Amino acid sequence: MSLKGIFTVIAKVRRDVFTEVAKFAYEGDNDYNKLEEIPYKIIPGEIATVRESIFLERAIVGERVRLAMGMPLRKINEHAPLSTGIDEKSVSNIIHKPPFVNIIKFACNSCPDNVYKTSDMCRGCLARPCIEVCPKDAVSMVNGKSFIDQEKCIKCGRCKSVCPYSAIIKMERPCAVSCGMDAIKSDDFGRATIDYEKCVSCGVCISSCPFGAIADKTQIYQLIQEIKSGSKVIAEIAPAFVGQFGPKVTPEKLKAALIKLGFFDVVEVAIGADLCTIEEAEDYLSKVPDKLEFMATSCCPSWSVMAKKQFPEFKDNISMAMTPMVFTARFIKQKHEDAKVAFIGPCVSKKLEATRNSVKSHVDYVLTFEEVMGMFEAKDIQLEEIEPAKDMNYGTAAGRGFAVSGGVANAVVDVIKKIDPEREVPVDSADGLKECRNMLLLAKAGKRKGYLLEGMACPGGCVAGTGTIQPVSKSTATVNVYKKKAPLQVANESKFSHVLANLDDSWYDDWNIEK
Repeated sequence: MSLKGIFTVIAKVRRDVFTEVAKFAYEGDNDYNKLEEIPYKIIPGEIATVRESIFLERAIVGERVRLAMGMPLRKINEHAPLSTGIDEKSVSNIIHKPPFVNIIKFACNSCPDNVYKTSDMCRGCLARPCIEVCPKDAVSMVNGKSFIDQEKCIKCGRCKSVCPYSAIIKMERPCAVSCGMDAIKSDDFGRATIDYEKCVSCGVCISSCPFGAIADKTQIYQLIQEIKSGSKVIAEIAPAFVGQFGPKVTPEKLKAALIKLGFFDVVEVAIGADLCTIEEAEDYLSKVPDKLEFMATSCCPSWSVMAKKQFPEFKDNISMAMTPMVFTARFIKQKHEDAKVAFIGPCVSKKLEATRNSVKSHVDYVLTFEEVMGMFEAKDIQLEEIEPAKDMNYGTAAGRGFAVSGGVANAVVDVIKKIDPEREVPVDSADGLKECRNMLLLAKAGKRKGYLLEGMACPGGCVAGTGTIQPVSKSTATVNVYKKKAPLQVANESKFSHVLANLDDSWYDDWNIEK
């Protein structure tokens, strides 16, 4: 279960850290020792409010500050000031190294994982089906209530399934349950740990942890320094942005606010989504089913990396089209060769994508909506009151629809129908990596021949990304309303479609696959 869209104490601390790091960047005296003050600003006073110790609360905030500066966590068993390793050289490298998703060990609650227990709902009934069905005699009656002996229990779940009062519960680690890659296990102390060989940096675990023990690195400080240096920094903003900064913050107001932050211009990534759609439609028409049994979309990096890791036999079936982020960045740099490009979106995995050789020369910074909100608060920009800028009006309805589950496939099918009206295109889509894996298992069994497959790592699509602010259902509704306002509906109607002819093929180098 995701906590995304609920402004919990964890969300507040995240926001406060982003805001304070942004303030530190704007102050600009580069005295990194002052970072030591931030935990005391965020956690004032003498008494803890959410954990057992105020010192623990501040220590956790301190690690979050380091990650927000783009730095690694400190080792628990070694003494080191908060500012250790942070200097001009270490923070000037704008391309951060993985891992982007990190577990703050002493924030982890060591949650029980895959444990069956009897709750207070047990009525001590006479039938006692839980005892009768247990194959290992692990269930007995103690003081008139069902009791499960953990030494005998084999986690089969039969007792849970037959309890008439639903009194038996299965306790699972929320971060592990949410991980579609089964990359989260327990260390020797029962704390969560990430297997980075499996992790695809989707970030779903971040918004699933009820103890706020998982956090990601940011480039807030580096981006602000770039803007302050006088560089021409252009923001490209993902289709999921609509409504993220408040119901009264129109796209035009958001553009004006970003320019007030110091951005030279703001471009909708819907442009790149349209270009991605056109290329994927053409690829499908030319390759399926003669050369490929099916084709899958490429816009979600976590999904495409998962597919290539777990189903290497399908690496050619995943579209080689550039993601909308990269298409848009290359479009920007064709017009402004001296510009720096900052992608603003809902997604942690875009931070990993931006480290790829074919991407890092085009996308210079990746920030989430949450992180940018911290920048707005640091500069005390009142988003609802700002004078709106000129209408962005860049993308088609299809490009804007990439933000929601099913939107990518629908956009591609619409273009295919424009090119070949008689072509039937069966579609399957999945959101959440576990569902994506099931979809590919069906393809492996030969049940998706001729299909166009859409995969999204986040349940609900990009509007459910870790870096989003508002609830998924609300985001989906606002994106759909924004789609209807687009003057053009189908991707190949985009006035920027000619850009495709001018882009080079270096994107494909990372996969060693010919176009």
